[in-house]
Amino acid sequence: MSLDSKTVAHIAMLARIKVPEAELAALAKELSGIMTWIEQLNEVDTTGVEPMTGVLHRNLPQREDKITDGGYPDKILMNAPDAAHGFFTVPKVVE
Repeated sequence: MSLDSKTVAHIAMLARIKVPEAELAALAKELSGIMTWIEQLNEVDTTGVEPMTGVLHRNLPQREDKITDGGYPDKILMNAPDAAHGFFTVPKVVE
């Protein structure tokens, strides 16, 4: 795929990138090379290849998913700069 300077200027405008007029031709050539490489990747047959998240197949450790309240609110509130009636208190920000 070949990109021209006008297309590159449009892409730069959409990306909110200021590209000087003198650099548009060089950038168009570089982006055209990248697009050619992407087109080559599209030709690879990936039939039967499962998507992967990494090169090593691992099973991550999992814990039982259960809801707990912690059971120690006094210890948690000890870290609060200001607490009242078992809750964190924060300064009023809206009047």
